Amino acid sequence: MANGSRQAAWEFFGLELKRRREDAGLTQVELGLRVFVSGGYIGQFEQAIRKPQLDVAHRIDEALQTDGIFERMWHQLIDDRRYAEYFAAAAELESSATKVCDFEPFVIPGLLQTPEYARAITLASNPFAPEAYIEETVTARLDRAQLLSADTRPLYWAILHETALRVPVGGPAVMSRQLQQLVTLSRNRWALVLVLPYAVGAHAQMGKSLRLMEFEDAPPTAYTEAVYSGNLLDDPAVVKRAQAAYDLLRAAALPPEASRALIESAAEDYERCASST
Repeated sequence: MANGSRQAAWEFFGLELKRRREDAGLTQVELGLRVFVSGGYIGQFEQAIRKPQLDVAHRIDEALQTDGIFERMWHQLIDDRRYAEYFAAAAELESSATKVCDFEPFVIPGLLQTPEYARAITLASNPFAPEAYIEETVTARLDRAQLLSADTRPLYWAILHETALRVPVGGPAVMSRQLQQLVTLSRNRWALVLVLPYAVGAHAQMGKSLRLMEFEDAPPTAYTEAVYSGNLLDDPAVVKRAQAAYDLLRAAALPPEASRALIESAAEDYERCASST
């Protein structure tokens, strides 16, 4: 579904929500109390500014006795089969973000991956999958990466632990090209890439990835991921804590020039290794 068509569909979702709420004689605040969100969030759902999470859509159906209509619409609009179910909502929000901040402790973030690196990561997780699935997954990830070259691209920060530079995903040649791409994106000012070096030791997100997203007309969100699960968080207090954790990572990371120099050095090491084999 094209972005314009998807937005129009979300606007229909909002209009239908408003109609059903008013038919039930409830204010936005009253419905919010029943589904455990603020009345302001209900207003943002109705204006198609913010998209509800699946559990909220389910509770709206229960509160308004709408026989699952909002949950079914949610699945049609947000459940993109190219992505893991737990990541689909975050991927949907990504396209409308004005600022995205990623932290990855072990791998290169998806928006920065080369095709070869993305393929190696996908194969490692799906060794028995058919080729069509591998290609579809890699293509979906590369489609997302086009966000950084769009005229409306968000401000994009990425903090990588040095581990992500040192694990030879796909082999030396693949890693050399991947790290060279990080340098190119950084030099072109499409992404601000910082490295958290081994020397830092303990840090605010030990072994845990973190993504922060900001929007023009909606509150910020945080997204965290675990084994086959993800959490899209929009509670203001929780997002504030996540932002504080990211600030600590940023303070501990190498400055931009030093980060780029470390990435370039690692790329050269991989290139020499690839040439000698």
